[in-house]
Amino acid sequence: MNIAIVGTGYVGLVSGACFSEMGINVTCVDIDSKKIERLKAGDIPIYEPGLDEIVRRNCRVGRLHFTTDLKSCLNDVEVVFSAVGTPPDEDGSADLKYVLSVARTFGQNIEKYTILVTKSTVPVGTSAKVKAVIEEELAKRGKNIEFEVASNPEFLKEGAAVKDFMSPDRIVIGVESDRAKSVMERLYRPFQINKYKIYFMDIPSAEMTKYAANAMLATRISFMNDIANLCELVGANVDMVRKGIGADARIGTKFLYPGCGYGGSCFPKDVKALAKTARDYGYTMGVIEAVEAVNERQKAIVADKLEKMLGGLEGRTVALWGLSFKPETDDMREAPSLVIIDRLLRGGAQVKVYDPVAMDECRRRIGDKVTYCKDMYDAVTDADALAMITEWNEFRIPSWTALKRLMRRPAIVDGRNLYDKAEVLAEGFEYSAIGK
Repeated sequence: MNIAIVGTGYVGLVSGACFSEMGINVTCVDIDSKKIERLKAGDIPIYEPGLDEIVRRNCRVGRLHFTTDLKSCLNDVEVVFSAVGTPPDEDGSADLKYVLSVARTFGQNIEKYTILVTKSTVPVGTSAKVKAVIEEELAKRGKNIEFEVASNPEFLKEGAAVKDFMSPDRIVIGVESDRAKSVMERLYRPFQINKYKIYFMDIPSAEMTKYAANAMLATRISFMNDIANLCELVGANVDMVRKGIGADARIGTKFLYPGCGYGGSCFPKDVKALAKTARDYGYTMGVIEAVEAVNERQKAIVADKLEKMLGGLEGRTVALWGLSFKPETDDMREAPSLVIIDRLLRGGAQVKVYDPVAMDECRRRIGDKVTYCKDMYDAVTDADALAMITEWNEFRIPSWTALKRLMRRPAIVDGRNLYDKAEVLAEGFEYSAIGK
């Protein structure tokens, strides 16, 4: 089976590599010629555990290909996946120009029955717009070529994207005909050997499922952050509260960890887009609007705690452990670290940072406003406080003796509740966490 995937970001490249790993012939397309040349040379432009090996192996055996020209491979494929970016506009809506551009190229060049599958996260109703664009282009050509559109949203976690694709907890596919359903069933058959569930549904429901899933997870995070902040005020321990409510099978334990807010390419963008879609239909999603407001406030909480602990930020040196929005990725989109760094710098502090993989990305985003350190202990040298921002494994059991020796003042603000409060206090540190 031959397919094409347009877009070689997290979604497109992971999807293409994993489909090829299952024996499917995949052509990945991107307008960025430099990126395509890097990929052809085996140089993976994103950090994602396990991805580089799969890409190189399938390129070597001839199942995975890269090109800048979608037109060149359209006659050879049965399915085209659109996995291009949908960045947020200023009003929070998803910018569909790249999605519609793919549809336009598709309509201008197909010569046989082909399915265009939207894999990007898009608002409800996008597939109808995609279909209209394709029909418009076919009409310009005077062609009556049968095609279909479908929706197949991704549910990949950065840092575990390969595992999630190869072992999905569900596959959601929106189609309009039995013919399209049959093609998509054949494409995903290799993933059903282990009985992974495919949920076929109408296209609007598939589009909504992706937004609803991310909004629910974001809601749990903001809910726990709100509870954690109240716990501090009333003298409760959010860790105890989390365990107590998580024991209820109706609630469960996942995504109940308080911290300094969520970031990344999905939750912030999708929550905003869902709220905007509701407003477009004359409805206000009160819960979702509050989820976003709580998260924006939570991103500043570490800086607030540092300012309070240090009696002001002017002239202080603060070390940050972690820059990416979560471990196992170099992605800093909407990362809490960016908000914290901005607050610290505006307050007059000197900021020293260390992250295992996101240093180059940080430098690309903010330049040399901060001091980039060679390791976690270099970052805390002569620091007045340490802020723990991203829970990378190497930060989990630090040498308290080394920290105390290197720091000017043994003070820690734990933005991810990574450490045991009693242990840190016993080591002679000032310590502040989230919700306890």
